[in-house]
Order: sequence, then C-alpha cells, then structure tokens
Amino acid sequence: MNHGNERFKYFVGIRSLADIATRGDQVCVLNILGNESRAVAPTSHAYSRGNIVFGTSPGRRGEFLETPIGPIPVYNNVRDGLDDGHNFNVGVIHLPPAAVRDGALELMRVNRHVQKIIILTEKVPVHDSREIRAMAQQRHVDLFGPNCLGVADAWNHVRIGGPLGGERPEESLRKGSVAIYSNSGNFTTTIATYLASGGWGTTTSISSGKDVYIGFAPPEFACAFDNDSRSKSAVMYIEPGGYYEEELEFSKPVIACVVGRWKAKLTRAVGHAGAMAGTGDSAEAKEAWFQRILKVDGIFTPERPIFSRAGAVVTNIAHIPAAMTAVMGLHGVRPDFPPEGDLTLKPWFGNNQGLTLPPELDIPLVEPIQPYRDQITELSKQVGTVFPREGMKDRSGSSIMDAKTQVTRVSGVSILDTAKYPLESNYCLALTREHNDDNDNALFNAAIAAEVNLDEAMVKGADAARASGSAPNTVLAAACALLGPKSVVDARRGADVLVELFGHSGLKAGDEDGFDVSGIHPTPEQLAALVSKSPDAKAEAMLAGLKARGAKSVFVDFLGSLNGYPTADAVLAAITTTIAWGALMKKKITRNTVRNFPWYARLFATIIGGSVEGSRHNDNAFCGVPISDLINGWSATEMAYLALIGEAPTPEKLFPFQVLLGLIISNGPGTISAQGCKGAVSADGPETPDRVQINKAMIGFLTHTGFSHGGNGFEGMRFLISQFGSTDLKEPGDPDHGLDLAAMAGRFADDFAAQKKAKKGLGADVQAIPGIHHPIFRNQVVNKDPREVYLSQLFKERGETNVFHDFYSALVQVLYDNGVTPNVFCVNIDAVIAALLLKTLWAGYRSGAFSEEALESAAFTAFLFGRMVGCAGEIDDHINRGRNMDTRTPASQCSYVV
Repeated sequence: MNHGNERFKYFVGIRSLADIATRGDQVCVLNILGNESRAVAPTSHAYSRGNIVFGTSPGRRGEFLETPIGPIPVYNNVRDGLDDGHNFNVGVIHLPPAAVRDGALELMRVNRHVQKIIILTEKVPVHDSREIRAMAQQRHVDLFGPNCLGVADAWNHVRIGGPLGGERPEESLRKGSVAIYSNSGNFTTTIATYLASGGWGTTTSISSGKDVYIGFAPPEFACAFDNDSRSKSAVMYIEPGGYYEEELEFSKPVIACVVGRWKAKLTRAVGHAGAMAGTGDSAEAKEAWFQRILKVDGIFTPERPIFSRAGAVVTNIAHIPAAMTAVMGLHGVRPDFPPEGDLTLKPWFGNNQGLTLPPELDIPLVEPIQPYRDQITELSKQVGTVFPREGMKDRSGSSIMDAKTQVTRVSGVSILDTAKYPLESNYCLALTREHNDDNDNALFNAAIAAEVNLDEAMVKGADAARASGSAPNTVLAAACALLGPKSVVDARRGADVLVELFGHSGLKAGDEDGFDVSGIHPTPEQLAALVSKSPDAKAEAMLAGLKARGAKSVFVDFLGSLNGYPTADAVLAAITTTIAWGALMKKKITRNTVRNFPWYARLFATIIGGSVEGSRHNDNAFCGVPISDLINGWSATEMAYLALIGEAPTPEKLFPFQVLLGLIISNGPGTISAQGCKGAVSADGPETPDRVQINKAMIGFLTHTGFSHGGNGFEGMRFLISQFGSTDLKEPGDPDHGLDLAAMAGRFADDFAAQKKAKKGLGADVQAIPGIHHPIFRNQVVNKDPREVYLSQLFKERGETNVFHDFYSALVQVLYDNGVTPNVFCVNIDAVIAALLLKTLWAGYRSGAFSEEALESAAFTAFLFGRMVGCAGEIDDHINRGRNMDTRTPASQCSYVV
C-alpha cells in the first residue's frame, strides 16, 4: 500500500512527475459516451497506445466507443466492468457537476486499486469537492482537478483525461526537459507549443484546474518536480486567487507566468471559480511572491530581460521561450532541439480595407504552405466578397436599431450622421457600405438627372394610379413596376463586362489618376455591350454633364478610348461601377451589388420622377428645369426638393430637407417597410440572385408603407398647423418671428388639461399629443430623446432656427409647469420630422399652393424619398445573404382567432 510522501502532513502518493502519466496506467472513463468524452477519448487512447480499459454510461452496456486502434467496451457502471475482468488504477470523470461526487465515490468504493482520479468537470459544488477530497485522503488516492484538462507525459507518450495537445498531441507535446503546470487547460497546450518554437520540449504537463480546491496543487507539483530527473526546469502558469504558491521552494529553475491583473476589477468568477482574488492573493501579489522565490526584482520582457539562475517571472506567455533560454543559459543548458521558428503572427492573406495602418498593425503577408497556397491563390482571384447564406428574417447586415437609444445604424453609420449627408451620398452608402466622396456624388447626380424625366409609359402608369385616388406609395409602385429586368439588362451586362475587364488589372479606385487603360482589350462580345455604331444622344448628354461637373472615372475614360459610340446603358454602368469599385476591391460588397447598381440608380430616379404629375415631364425639362441643367449641375437632393416643393431650393432651405431625409432612411430591419422589401426578395429566392427582381422588391417596400407607417408625419404637422395657422408667421426659420411661444404653449396646455379632465370624467381616452413622449425615454424628471437632442445641437451650431421645433420644446416644459404631465416629457424624433417637414412646406401652405391634403401627400412622399435609401440596402443585403423563403413564419407560431 502507498503510504504517501513523507514531506506532506496529508496524503500525497505522487513522488515524481514521472509517476503521473505512466505506460502502466490503466484507465476507466465515467460517461465515456458523453459529448466531450467521446470526442477526446479516442485520441487519448490511440496516443497512449491503448490505456483505456473500459468506460461507463448507464443503460448502454454492450456498446463500444470506436478508436483508431480498436473499440473501447462500455458498461453500465464500474462494478460491471470489474466483474467482466477489467482492472484499472486511474479514473477519469466526465460527468455533469451534480453527478461528480457520486462518480468519484463509486470509483474509490468499488475499486480498492484506484490510485489516481482526474476530474475534468467544471462548476463542481465546493461542498462536493470537499467530500471527494476527504474520501481520497482516506483511500490514499491522488486527485487532479476539478475543472482541468488532465495530464500528459511526452516521454511516456501518454495522455489521460482531456485534450492536452489537441487532436494531434504528438505535434505539441515534444519530448524534452521542461515540466508544465498550468491553472488553465487550454494554455497548457499553448505553452508547450511556444516552448517548441524555442527548441524546448516537455516532460510532464499538468492542467491543474483553478477551482477553490485544487486536487494536485503547486506544493505537490514542486515536490514531484524536484524528484523528477527528466525535468531540468519548469513553467508554471498561475492565475489570481488562493495561497498555494506563496511559500513554494524549488531546487531547479522555474519560469512563472503570472496573469490576470484585469481580474482584480471583477466581482464574480470568470471561467475558473478559484481565480477570484481575495485579500493579498491578486495577480500583483503573486508576481511579488514569485519574484521573491526566484530571486528577481522585476518582470522579464525581451526588451528588459530580468532573470536569475532560479528563474524568471513573465506576464505574457509569448515571452516564456526567451525567458527559458536565458535562465537555462546560466546553467550551461541548451535547448532540447533546434528552435522551430516562432509564433508571431504570419498571415497568409489579409485586407486592410483601404485604411492607412501603423506598421505594427499592417502586418506583411507570408507565403502559405501547400495545399493552402494553391487554395488561397484561387481565392485571391475572386473579385468582391461572398457572404455566407443564412436565414435573414428579422436580421440584417445593412441596418440595426439600438433598442436603448432608438438610433439606427446603416452600413455602420448612425442616422444622426447620415442626417449630415446628402440623399445621394446616403444611397451610395447603403449599397457600397462606405461613404463616398464628392467625385462619386458628381457621377451619381449626373446619372440620376439623366433618368429622372420618366418615359411615357411610366408617366401614364403613375398618372393613372394618381387619378384613381391612390396614395403616393401606390403611385410610385406603378412607375417602378415598369422598370423590370428587361429594361436594365444592357446596363447590368455593361457592369459585368467592366468587372471582367478590370477585376485583375490592379485598379484600386474607380477614379484613380493616371491609370493606363491601354492594356485592357475587350473581346468583340464585350465591346458590343459597351458601344454602338451610332451616337447615343442620352449618353452624350451624360458624358457632357460629367465633364461639366469635373467628375473623374477610369471606366468612363475607357469607354471613350473604344472604337465606337458609348451607349447610355454603358455610361450608367461606368458611373455606378466607378462608385462601387473601391468597396468591391476591399471585398466589402459582392459582384451582385455592382451588377445591380444601375438598376438601383434607375429606381432611385423613378421614385423621384414618379412623384410629380405627368404634365411636369417634358422632352427637355423636368419640373420646368432643362434636363441639361440637371445633368450638368443639380444634386439628387435638389431634384427631390424640386419634385416635392416645385421650386429650386436655396442652401438655407436645402439643409433642413437633407437632414429630414437622412433621419428617416431606416429604422432597422424590423420596420414594416423593411419587412416588405425583404419579403419580396425572400419570395423570389435570393439563393438564385439573378432571379430576384429588384423593382418588385422596391414595390414591396412601397406597398408596406401607408398613412400610419410613412404618412404619420402629417399628424405632427396638422397639430402644428392648429397652433400656428391663426398666426401671421411667414418664415419658420426667422429667429425674429415675433411669436410668444411660451404663451402659445400655455394656452394649449390649459385647453388640453380641461379636455383631459372632461374626458376622464366620461371614462374616454385622452388623445395623445403628436410628437411628445416616448415609450423608451420616460420616467425621468426631465426626459430627452437623444436623437432630438443631437439634432437640436446640430441646428444650433449652424445658427438655424425652426419655430415649430422651438414650440415643441416650450410645450413640454409648460405642460409640466402647469401640472398637466407628471414630468417633463421628451420631444421625440417624430416631432423633429414634423417640424422639418412643415418648415419646408410652410410657404407653399401659406400661399395656398398646398392644401392640407397636399401637405399630407408631401409628408408621405418625403418619407418615401428617405426610406428608399435604407430599403435599397436591405434589398441588396438580403439578395447577398438570405435564403429562399426565409421570411415566412412557421405554422407553429401562427394562431387562429375566433
């Protein structure tokens, strides 16, 4: 019988590290058919040349766990295995936490020959660990764990327990002279790998676990290490918590890697229950312990190597090999084998996304090993990205709303920031996933101007819908219905040809200066997609407009170098491909996006053009402005303003309009409008992207807007009109408007209070005030909608006044001051939108050009102008990521109402 190591007051059977994982150990694994064990045990069994004699799994006697060197029999319990003639001296426990105690007791009670038990389970109750340890002391059994990954011995070629060394332990656990003791299971293997890179192999590796009770603790390791003639040095990976290491003594060199300073701020355990520092057992304290034990006065780093004959203290595992070599050099001991490179990052491929990175982050690429070299070479030929397909119901790679702040981000950009950008820039953002520059806007604006004057069929379709009394969204849907795939086939083919020709040319940006196109030689078929034998008047007007704007494009220049006359479709394709090229080369977008960009551009123009009556579409003019003027100089935002208001905007009037449109481009994928366009894509089947009809998806967006979702901005406008209609206000942006807003708010507050009291007396609901209060921003003494706060500050910085917005601010304060509301309600984003809309339309309303019905229609249309941006992004995202019919609701989630 083993009476234990006399150096300890308690039983410790292990005298040397060479005794921990031996060729003579025979193993029984409890719960061998569990998910973790069945994945790990076959590799351990094969690496150890057959050390697992049997395993247990209740109710599964007679089954086997297959391994590379033969099956392992399975029994219901330990007694069954012993009765069948098997013997073992090591037990491994893979049981759930609540069953670990009973499993350990079963091993010790049923088999008097068990010498070692390894508990891999984490989160074992402390009182259970205490009972297991007490029984182990009685039965003279050595424990490892709980919450560990087992033990391994590179000399004996044995692994017991968990996945030390990974799936190929022979590659990581190289025979050598260094023992490893680690509180972290995964880092046990990582340390062995780092040591091998410096030429150091291992003897015994122990994953100790880091629960409150550690079965084989640092004092036991120190003793066994001193007695192991194979181990010339050791590495200890130590986490905060516990006092096991405070009084350690070693007779051989040790590298102590002490980690976890960040855990000092935690209030609960993360991963390892014992890794919570109490008083005096923090990472800093343990660094000091080991500095005293190893006779050093600081931390070893390559820049400041501090070490002694006794060892060194590191806080970064990457420094372990260098520290080991330095310390062992003082003893005249060289590494076990030639160093095997290093573990610094050696990327095989990378993408800096066009950013200028500092040298330490812009890591150079290295040549991959085979067979990966050939695979990566093929991958590098891919132009653009390919997103993995997944169900995209209620999900999006284009937009997301923060549930707390109610602020949406489109392509990673907050709508509070998109409000600062013009409509055309935001449309490109939604499709290219990056904000464009002035050159891109010049290109895009010329393209939209060339398309905004709709053809006769579209005009008649929209007018017919308008004459029937249809809402603005239905009118625009009628126009979009006539922009089907056949109408854009040539433009899409043109975009494809340009990608084919330039995809591997080295061109990084579509407006790159000095790029030589003389080496690009289209085939006859490709040439036919770009030019014709006779001049195209529309193409010539577009090219003239680009020249007038000073816009640059490699692709437009390329068209001009060809033998023939560029077509309007080819010019449009050249424009959109220029805008998308940088994102395509950075693999932010797919080739599908570039191919479809001309379609998106024409739909954008169709929605603006379709919003005005047919009489305002003439052969050479749109809303009274010559088409040539539009192509040569107008922005898409200005064209949208012209269509909505009927006049050319001044800069002072254009900015609030731009802010309005930027605010409403998206409210995330959960909105009805986004669901409408995503559903249309899902129904067409995005897994075959060429079948998805983008105009139909845009119609899906349009048909999923309405007077509640889209036209509700008019409710706030109508409220403001009721307050300001009887005043002599002429210009809402004039700071000297002469109105006493506080008095106006007070009169309304008194009337509202009386109305509220009367209706409560009748048990009737009180009508909410449009633009005030919010279900998220409430219950504070003073409530603020952060979106409204941001925009107020933006307009203040620009010195801009909006009397309607100011009235709302006065109103919420007066309602509280007069005791009408329990706190100061917030002015919500809908109020800002209503104030911006009415400011834009006030002059037309006052002059009689806009009736209240026309105001409602204008408010609805403005919403559609903005929201088409976000929905274009949703359509493109769903085409590239979604699965067929992924937006449907399972029958199990549907219910029938009687």
